[in-house]
Amino acid sequence: MPAVDADAFQLARTPRPTVLPPLAGLDLHALYYSARTGGDFFDAVAAGPRVIFLLTDIAGPHAQAYPIAARIQDTLHQRVPELFGCGEINLPDTLATLAHAINHTILEATGRACFAPTFFGCFDPSLGILCYLNAGGQPAIFRDTSGTRTLGGGSIPLGLFTHLTFEPAIQVFEPGATLLLVTKGVPEASRGQRHFGVERLTRHMETFMDGSAFDLCRTTLHQAHRFRKLPWYSLQRLPFMKPERVEDLTAVALVRPF
Repeated sequence: MPAVDADAFQLARTPRPTVLPPLAGLDLHALYYSARTGGDFFDAVAAGPRVIFLLTDIAGPHAQAYPIAARIQDTLHQRVPELFGCGEINLPDTLATLAHAINHTILEATGRACFAPTFFGCFDPSLGILCYLNAGGQPAIFRDTSGTRTLGGGSIPLGLFTHLTFEPAIQVFEPGATLLLVTKGVPEASRGQRHFGVERLTRHMETFMDGSAFDLCRTTLHQAHRFRKLPWYSLQRLPFMKPERVEDLTAVALVRPF
């Protein structure tokens, strides 16, 4: 039997499917709508009463980005039980520690700078709070009885520098509150010179009737896909025109049930 090249094995790896137990007090869902040509990646881990998750968009084609995603998943599944499994913890400091570990993993896996906008979240259903960090990702859109708005608290994307300062924020989730996350393929979905944009996402959140996290993901991606769909009379449909690269469309939704 021929020897296995460890480096080649690492390069060929892809992430495992996300598996979560039934979550009391939280409806969480991620949905992809694409041929998976890029580096969109979501994963989540349950630790005690908390759910820790991330959504990242690793620069580069799928074949290069997904071995990096597999390394990120390894770090996530190793560090989350260590950091979040105990009882009383400082959520912002602990989430910042996890972000540092994931950033180090990306730089170690690539050996160079690798642009990787990433949203981290830790939801505690018993307290009804979300501790989050948006490291260069798309605006997170939040809706509760106070209205629909984008959440603040951003920082530099992962994968660029070895030493970053992270300052996670806290958002209270009242029953019925909803959070929508997307990767850049959704707001940047284009039709000619126009883009789908964050404004359309916000309007969709405002008009979305109470439903599941899956429903919100499905309707969001459907609208973005329809927006970028070429009309029958478009010149780009001509056989001799070079087709544009289609970006991945990924959405993640969190709903705290009533």
